[in-house]
Amino acid sequence: MTTAPFLFPSLSRLHSARASSFPKPPVGSGAGVAFPARPYGSSLRLRSSVMAATGVGGNGSPMAPEESTVSSRLGEVKRVTKETNVHVKINLDGTGVANSSTGIPFLDHMLDQLASHGLFDVYVKATGDTHIDDHHSNEDIALAIGTALLQALGDRKGINRFGHFTAPLDEAAVEVILDLSGRPHLSCGLSIPTERVGTYDTQSLVNTSGMTLHIRQLAGNNSHHIIEATFKAFARALRQATEYDLRRQGTIPSSKGVLSRS
Repeated sequence: MTTAPFLFPSLSRLHSARASSFPKPPVGSGAGVAFPARPYGSSLRLRSSVMAATGVGGNGSPMAPEESTVSSRLGEVKRVTKETNVHVKINLDGTGVANSSTGIPFLDHMLDQLASHGLFDVYVKATGDTHIDDHHSNEDIALAIGTALLQALGDRKGINRFGHFTAPLDEAAVEVILDLSGRPHLSCGLSIPTERVGTYDTQSLVNTSGMTLHIRQLAGNNSHHIIEATFKAFARALRQATEYDLRRQGTIPSSKGVLSRS
């Protein structure tokens, strides 16, 4: 089984353009991207006393260890190069809202999976030299998402840290194991039959976020299904790792007392 990068594959020649599924706000409504307009590090008041009593947050996951507030976990990155212009925002405590326009329709579809199955709010806008190749856009979007994730995680206090999920999609099945350890490592075992898919180095997300990531393909022969199952498994594993462990009571999940990228 060959080693191939798992994120942001170039499938623009394999799939026809797909319209974005993100709903457009009604004219005059004033609605926009579903991200709260507040400074980073501010606090969100719980929506009801039921949440406080049950220890469940707005997305159904355990609340942060504070009694009445939960710190917002947001990351935002703008990356401009000669080849690309990328703007990424991510809210780890979101509700699964996706708003992506990357110039690569299949990538937009995969980012929808990341948001929906991870219950993250994901905003990605990118322009690039896709008329030449998808490589620069794929790489720079991965760099920006990894950096935004790093910002949103902060000191990683109170989180589960580890995530493990296996997702099937028809004949395909992919297992993802990850550790938000601060130590970048990627082991990827995907065998994708379509030419040009997985030919680009996408270790960028792992490097910038400080994540140990293992991906194992259990079954599959359809490129679309293999890649989509990978995104779904990654989203669920990342959701598991970023959610709060109530028993930890806000402490860093490491015997060393720190999770760094060194």
